[in-house]
Amino acid sequence: MRPPYPPPPERSAELRRRFAEEARSERPDLTTLCLLVGAEADGTLDEVGMDAAQIELDRLAGQLPFRPGGPRSWAVALREMLGERCGFHGTPADYQRLESSLLHEVLRRRRGLPILLTVVWMEVARRAGAPVYGVALPGHFVVGLGEQEEQVLADPFDGGRVLTGADAQMLVAGATGGSLHPSMLRPARSLDVVLRILNNIRAWAAARPERSDVALWAVELSLLLPAHPARLRYERAQLLVQRGEFVAGARELETYAEVVGAVDGPAAARVREQARAARAMLN
Repeated sequence: MRPPYPPPPERSAELRRRFAEEARSERPDLTTLCLLVGAEADGTLDEVGMDAAQIELDRLAGQLPFRPGGPRSWAVALREMLGERCGFHGTPADYQRLESSLLHEVLRRRRGLPILLTVVWMEVARRAGAPVYGVALPGHFVVGLGEQEEQVLADPFDGGRVLTGADAQMLVAGATGGSLHPSMLRPARSLDVVLRILNNIRAWAAARPERSDVALWAVELSLLLPAHPARLRYERAQLLVQRGEFVAGARELETYAEVVGAVDGPAAARVREQARAARAMLN
């Protein structure tokens, strides 16, 4: 088994119960949800480790200046402390590591994907009283500070570099070939951040067929979120069949076919045929 090692089934069931409960709470806590994702990936992350991650975020927040000023002053203070003094940043190599999507590992390594580094920036800044939120630019998550008319963006992946409008436009053009639209600058909801993190984990696992275990738990956590794409049920079914769980996969395919049948009869028929094929693999 390759690291990080998953938790035993009993621990996993408890983590998922807590994840679903937190995701459906009135104000879902982003740090808690990210640490529960980390614990599902890494069986060594116990309650002590999760508490230690929260304490580390508190400690980092305590190193920020007291209310340094407006959004730009906050952005500069965060860059100087997290990016320059503490060394949080990302590199292209971080995209190849599952740890880059796990908050406790990002806090330990001070390296990670843009969205996880943004979570660090957000959670440290929030604890210090900053007007902070995540901004889900296509292909590259960044930090936003301040109201729309005085919004300042910073890129934690680049050590917290404060972005100009042209910088943000270049990030969007590089990801999509299109232009920056004002709707892209809206604050991201906590659950949307978590779903995007899980999407990144699924993408990492999809490139490594031998890690279908990771793909499966990432899909199953996504399905616990109050809002998620219906097609995730189809993806879960395919993973179950891929892993040799033919009956469970066939049942999931049949359930998905019922959903699809309401809007696309031919597509539902194709899915039902896949379910029959899965059951036939038992013979």
